[in-house]
Amino acid sequence: MNGESAAAGTTRREAPPAEAAHVLVVDDDDRLRTLLGRYLRDNGYHVSSASSAADARAKLDGMAFDLIVLDVMMPGESGIDFTRGLRRSTTVPILLLTAMGEPEDRIAGLESGADDYLTKPFEPRELLLRVATILRRTAPPPSALPATCIKIGEFRYFPARDQLLRGDEAVRLTTAEADLLRVFAANPGETLSRHALSQRLDGSPSRRAIDVQIARLRRKIEPEPQNPRYLQTVWGRGYVLRAD
Repeated sequence: MNGESAAAGTTRREAPPAEAAHVLVVDDDDRLRTLLGRYLRDNGYHVSSASSAADARAKLDGMAFDLIVLDVMMPGESGIDFTRGLRRSTTVPILLLTAMGEPEDRIAGLESGADDYLTKPFEPRELLLRVATILRRTAPPPSALPATCIKIGEFRYFPARDQLLRGDEAVRLTTAEADLLRVFAANPGETLSRHALSQRLDGSPSRRAIDVQIARLRRKIEPEPQNPRYLQTVWGRGYVLRAD
């Protein structure tokens, strides 16, 4: 996202969220931080901003946020280090922004606990889509859920909403975890190779990235992640979801 794309993006407003979410934008670049804040406000969000991890931490001590849009490359405490620290005390969704687009950088961001990762430069509308997707997935469960449901042990997964419930409590999924679970849910009982999974996922993640996300997803749905019952490895072939 740059000044020109932000200006162009404001000519076409996206539909505002049903309930305006409060977004914290954290970036040491004053100009970009202002542009991001203006664009999100123009599209119906409440926005606060911070210029550093320390500034963001002070904001978090005094306010509740629905989402953090966080730059990775900041002086002092980086966005990835800040994310790791936040994950010890909060599950607030985090969208990382970075100029580093290599697969290893994306993996590092996701392993730190971020929900999604957007590489600069990006189109403003893509930012809105990522934000809306994260907020939709992490919203409290509605009173009436879509009928299509896949049971995975004590969990229920609703593909139409990318929502995983344990009882009546929503389980937070990162974008990569939700994408992966959606693919498996569409192919229950079918063994999918790493190559096949990569082809069906946005961004075509590397094989190592697939393994990282499989491990993370297992920690959320398996009673014993080291001895998986539902998301199983088929040695030499790939992975399979054996739902109830």
